[in-house]
Amino acid sequence: MRAFRFTIEKRLAGGARAGSLKTPHGTINTPAFVAVGTKADVKGVDSTHYKSFGIQTVISNTYHLYLSPGEKLVEKAGGLHTFMGFDGPIMTDSGGFQVFSLGEGFGKNISKFKSTEQEEELPAAHLGSSQREYPTIPAPSPAVYDEDLATSHGKLAIVDDDGVTFTSHLDGSLHRFTPERSVEIQHKLGADIFFAFDQCTAPDASYEFQKEAMERTHAWAKRSLAAHRQNFAASEMQAIYGIAQGGQFDDLRKESARIIGEMGFDGFGLGGSFSKKYGENSLQSALAMLTELPSEMPVHGLGVGEPEDILLGVAHGVDTFDCVIPTRNGRNGGIFSAQGKYQIPNSTYREDFGPLEEGCDCPVCKPNDSGKPTHTRAYIHHLFRTHEMLGQILASQHNIRFLTRLCEDIRESILNGTFAEFRDAFLAAYKK
Repeated sequence: MRAFRFTIEKRLAGGARAGSLKTPHGTINTPAFVAVGTKADVKGVDSTHYKSFGIQTVISNTYHLYLSPGEKLVEKAGGLHTFMGFDGPIMTDSGGFQVFSLGEGFGKNISKFKSTEQEEELPAAHLGSSQREYPTIPAPSPAVYDEDLATSHGKLAIVDDDGVTFTSHLDGSLHRFTPERSVEIQHKLGADIFFAFDQCTAPDASYEFQKEAMERTHAWAKRSLAAHRQNFAASEMQAIYGIAQGGQFDDLRKESARIIGEMGFDGFGLGGSFSKKYGENSLQSALAMLTELPSEMPVHGLGVGEPEDILLGVAHGVDTFDCVIPTRNGRNGGIFSAQGKYQIPNSTYREDFGPLEEGCDCPVCKPNDSGKPTHTRAYIHHLFRTHEMLGQILASQHNIRFLTRLCEDIRESILNGTFAEFRDAFLAAYKK
């Protein structure tokens, strides 16, 4: 009997639903925010403290763990759970986003990087509103090591129908991912839920290119699924999610979702680019593809982390969300609160002895024995102004709890039948 099961506990008109994802390492109550643990760690949070921040599950990355420490070492350690000291459910992304992240687009056997004279910023695929970095594409060059390459994702990648060849951001060495290889690595990592290998695209790519990438993604999805099902032990203990493509074209998105939904995957990854730079209704449009899926299929929003986007996703039937936004913002002094985001390094907070957020139950804000906040805004402001790393850690921890608590509150509102009222009240108070 398979160790993975998704149960919908309550569904509201319009699509919002509360459920549970049963995995070998515990049950995820949904909707849920999934903390990003790219390299088998959530930045600023020890795995032994995850529960105190409401972290039910984390998502790690195949590309990064393949390069260091390597999937064989993780397997030797007993899998990701043992390696990182976390006994709860774990997800892994396929590595496709990282491999393709800096590519404007890839043609069969040729790289389509812009020349130096044509450099421009291009956002990557697989993300929610404005939360991935938008690095500038370099001029094409041979697959050799240089210092610029060492500070980015794989800047050189060539895709063909069989897979993708890319260079490591660590040392410029050449590597090869195919759907089968990605699945093999993820089997060794041992996550409870992992994603099929897909071809990510830039959101401004042409219709013809998006269609080509979509069709290649479908072919790779079949190969990923076959590689997984042929490993009977892994198939019993691990769930595989498929990902649709289609860029900014609604007809392609829906076609891709329908095809992926019919293949027999255990769940669906809502991928693609949702940046508001490419249209205010970009995410709304992408969510329309969910109508093409089996109604009982769990859905994960890859890189969706803004509170407004989480609420929008939930309303359309998305069950879990991951994004780097809480720790990325936290490292830069950005704080989430019910009244919106603010910058703690600003001088406004120099003599503010209140918590980062009134009423917050996170370990950073909760009152100590004297009834005062464990850490005040003034203290964390001081840490940022003096460049102490603790400030970044505390801000990141608070932000993670803000998003996990938001999903907990959303779940409760669905179960109580008051989701619409909760959403409207939250958005009325929240200002970006």
